[in-house]
Amino acid sequence: MLQARWDRWLARRIPPASQVRLDQRRIFILPTRAGLAFGVALVPMLLVAINYQNSLAYALTFLLLSVFLVAILHTYRNLGGLRLKAGGCAPVFLGEQAHFRVTLESGGREHQAIAVGWPPQPLQLADVPANGAADLELHLPTQRRGWLRPRRLRVESRFPVGLLVAWSWVDLDLALLVYPRPLEGDLPLQPGSGDDQGEEGALALGAGADDYQGLRSYQPGDSRRRLHWKAYSRGQGLFVKEFAALAGRDFWLDLAQLDGDLEHRLGLLCHWVLQFSARGQPFGLRLGAQEVPPDSGDVHREACLRALALFGGGQ
Repeated sequence: MLQARWDRWLARRIPPASQVRLDQRRIFILPTRAGLAFGVALVPMLLVAINYQNSLAYALTFLLLSVFLVAILHTYRNLGGLRLKAGGCAPVFLGEQAHFRVTLESGGREHQAIAVGWPPQPLQLADVPANGAADLELHLPTQRRGWLRPRRLRVESRFPVGLLVAWSWVDLDLALLVYPRPLEGDLPLQPGSGDDQGEEGALALGAGADDYQGLRSYQPGDSRRRLHWKAYSRGQGLFVKEFAALAGRDFWLDLAQLDGDLEHRLGLLCHWVLQFSARGQPFGLRLGAQEVPPDSGDVHREACLRALALFGGGQ
């Protein structure tokens, strides 16, 4: 209940936006543990000064208090005026780290030791030069396919003395598409479309079913059984053995033809989308009533991967 109220209050005070400038309304400031200990230590020092009427004790107490008060201003100014902008986010496969790019832009003065991230994970530190910018790449683990929309981003500063922390919670409206995890396995393929499928039946295609043609660079989703370890051991890079694609027909990857739970079937289709795309083999994708017509190329591959990621209302 309290968390929901806090989230609603934050949404009103700091609404989601692709870029946010930190000002007085968006910055909160409190003493750190060290700051609290510092403040508590001033109390007995003041009592000693009063008890003994010692001018040096008074001077030291009020000097330290003034340091604390000045630190409030400098801690706030180090964060005030800073602008955060959302950068581009590339899709990833389930199980990989999601990468979010965030740009910190100076409000005219230098900003030092700015920490950004999602607690409880460690925050990343960056210094922003005066009238300059600093780029950060933040990481989050992926746990489900579909759209990954991280929670509010924490940006904070403890500069210059660490007695206080100024922070804000910003929503840069970040979003990243998570594709299913590619799973290797044999796949029944139906050539052609329409009424031809019933006459042709299903063709079983597994790793190693085609004729060997040569080597090509490794891509995510390639079968490990086809890795060319000799080339890798010679320091020539990671390659896989290339096999001739089936020619003369367009093939359909059909979810209904597969057995198993939904995520396993989507992972299997994801693997073969990558395989056929790497070979340049035209293919179509059928997910229930949804169809992606047979085609080839990068745009077609991305359309198929997107359909797999969002099938069944993937969020």
